[in-house]
This record gives sequence, structure tokens and C-alpha cells, in this order.
Amino acid sequence: MSDGANLDDLDDFLGKWRGRWPEWRIAQVFVPEAQRPLAEAWFALLQEWTDAAWAGDDPTPGAAKLGWWSEELRGWSKGLRRHPLGRVLQKQPAPWSALADAVPALRAVREPLRAWASPDDARAALQPLADALAACEAVLFAADRAGEGDAFAVLAAHALWHRENDGMADRVRDWAGQLLARPGLRAASRPRRIHDALTAGRLSRLSKAGDIAALPPLAALWRSWRAA
Repeated sequence: MSDGANLDDLDDFLGKWRGRWPEWRIAQVFVPEAQRPLAEAWFALLQEWTDAAWAGDDPTPGAAKLGWWSEELRGWSKGLRRHPLGRVLQKQPAPWSALADAVPALRAVREPLRAWASPDDARAALQPLADALAACEAVLFAADRAGEGDAFAVLAAHALWHRENDGMADRVRDWAGQLLARPGLRAASRPRRIHDALTAGRLSRLSKAGDIAALPPLAALWRSWRAA
């Protein structure tokens, strides 16, 4: 693959994430400029994983993708990369191998989440992944303290993007309300705090009105400023 083609693919992955989170264009003004490319690539990466784990009726393709990603992350720890997002992330000295070991947790909670069980059980199952994500974010975003892993944002992705059909609207709204009633820990890194704040805003809209549209600009600005 040529560098030009690889860059085009990178833009595709980033564009997909930006399409879901247009308010980041406003929120990122509170992120140090040097960290902005890392933040976008990192959150796009997490979106790829939750989509692979939870989208669609057949879990087989997603399971294969997550298995591929575990191998890819182990390659990153050795200085190798195949995925376009690795152009931005791989050279960072994050604990990629530990993250690779934790990724399969997403697959393990697929069926419990589809049954919309209590968020508490799913959070416990996802704790190893949450810890691994926090450890990587501490390196990526030069956090001044060690962050404690929390699965809030991972579970929120399921409520926001992986609803099975419109007939589940009431259950999804109730689940979003349950997540908001158990707020996440305050993250150590600024990009994560801002993203969590935007996520909470989306969940609030979902819980109250079944709406997952992007936050209005002033609401996004206010939430991002407070989180930063």
C-alpha cells in the first residue's frame, strides 16, 4: 500500500468518527494542539472496536475483526503496523500488548448487552478493558496522574449506536438513564474528560427524548469547557 493510499484510508476512518461526533470540532479547542490528532485517531480506534463487537445480528465477522485487532496491537508493541490509524498511534509508547489482551472483553459482553441487562454487570466485565484504555490514555495524552479505568464511555457507545430496532426505544432510554445515574469517574486526561462530557450530554438527550443528535454548539462548548 502506498503512503498516499494509506493516508486516504486514514481520512476515511477519521471521517467516520467525525460524522458521529461533529461537536468535537468545537470541543477540540480545549485540547492541546499537539494532542488533537492523537485524540481523533484514538477515539476513532475505539469506535472501530465497539462497532465490530456489537453491530449486526451475526457476531462472527465482528469477532474476527477483534481477533485481528488484538494481533495488530501486539504488532504495534514491536514497532509494526498495518492499519492506517497506526500511522498516528503506533509510535506512542503505550502498553499496546496489555490492551490487546483486554480487547476480547468487548466480544464477551455482546449477548448480555443485547439483552439490555443491568449496566453494573456489563461494567464489571469490561473493567479490564477500561483499565487498559486508561493506561494507554495516560501515555497518549501525558496525563499528570494515573487514571482509573471506567467503562462508562464504552457502555455509552452501545446505548447510542447499537440499538437493535425502534421497538426497543423505551428500554434504551431507560438504560441510558441508568448509565447517567452511575456517572463515570473523572478521567485523568483532558481529551477523555471532554469526550465523556459530550457522551453524557448525548445520553441525557437520549434518556429524556430518545434523541441522539449532536449537541447544539453552545451546549458542546459549555460541557467541553467545564470538562477541560
